Amino acid sequence: MFKNIKSDIEAVFERDPAARNVLEVLTCYAGLHALWAHRIAHRLYKRKWFVLARFISQVSRWLTGIEIHPGATIGKRLFIDHGMGVVIGETTEIGDDVTLYQGVTLGGTGKEKGKRHPTIKNGALIATGAKVLGSITIGENAKIGAGSVVLRDVPEDSTVVGIPGRIVMRNGKRVGTKLDHDQLPDPVANILCDMQRQMAELRLEIDELRERVKSDN
Repeated sequence: MFKNIKSDIEAVFERDPAARNVLEVLTCYAGLHALWAHRIAHRLYKRKWFVLARFISQVSRWLTGIEIHPGATIGKRLFIDHGMGVVIGETTEIGDDVTLYQGVTLGGTGKEKGKRHPTIKNGALIATGAKVLGSITIGENAKIGAGSVVLRDVPEDSTVVGIPGRIVMRNGKRVGTKLDHDQLPDPVANILCDMQRQMAELRLEIDELRERVKSDN
């Protein structure tokens, strides 16, 4: 238990430049408090103490603003930055060294039974307000851009942005090692720019055809 607590604190220092000292991290990081409460609730849930497990998760939600279902499976060194509004569903599986920002939802798409929430592989990063929905897999070291809605599997070492989420970077051609949100490419804007360019080319061709018709007459 103490090894896990130590590694959780180290993960905060590794991924949050605002962290100054251990006391601050222990007392002021709601993501840590929610994670530790979840570990207790998850153990109770596995022993089929469902009501008590849910009660602990709800108390944690009231205190931290982070809702983690006690059935969710979470690996080592999860870092939830700020965390307000984060929701993690019952059948979610999260690997090691995953980072979640505020407002992230790892949820389902309806009332389906069985595995209905995402699987997040090691090292993935899911940015502010992103929604990852359904029984899909987010590959290792994948990055989900702020505000994206992801409904399909994401390969490892990929960057996804947009609604619905589209892969815009893969296999080393990524936006940046820290996912600078202000530098994310916009696939919709790129498509509109291509359309404008094609329309301009068509106008030039039409003008040339008109000139030829006039000269022939």
